[in-house]
Amino acid sequence: MPPRPPRSPSAKPPQLPGTVRLSGQGVGTVLGELEARLMRLCWRASRALTAREIHDLLRADHPISPLTSTTVLNRLVGKGFLVRERVDGRLRFSASIDETAFVAQASRRAVEGILSLGAEAVTASFVDVLAERDRSQLEELSRLIRRKLRDQGE
Repeated sequence: MPPRPPRSPSAKPPQLPGTVRLSGQGVGTVLGELEARLMRLCWRASRALTAREIHDLLRADHPISPLTSTTVLNRLVGKGFLVRERVDGRLRFSASIDETAFVAQASRRAVEGILSLGAEAVTASFVDVLAERDRSQLEELSRLIRRKLRDQGE
């Protein structure tokens, strides 16, 4: 993954929404589906892209007007997820946060929200779902719990 460009001093830090869309997939659970698609394009780009370049990549599998994609790109700038800079006379967009950092922040926000339902029930459900879906992930969870308990005991 190419290094993230430095953020301009006036760029605001990314603000994750306070809600999670249970119907969404991946990044789309935190952002809208179109926002998620645009972010994935920016994360995978090796350089900052113009709105037209992003739109051309997007419309390959998602028919949408250029005005709509540009509007959503500008909203992502306003939310702090993208940076818009003039390069060679053209406005270019790039991610202000890399995908790994975004997913880590979004995951934590989602877990905090889900735990508000009741930690005991959520924990039991989480373990049950991991046991059904992926035993290796359940074992990894067990290892992480043991390590965290050991670290807190020191």
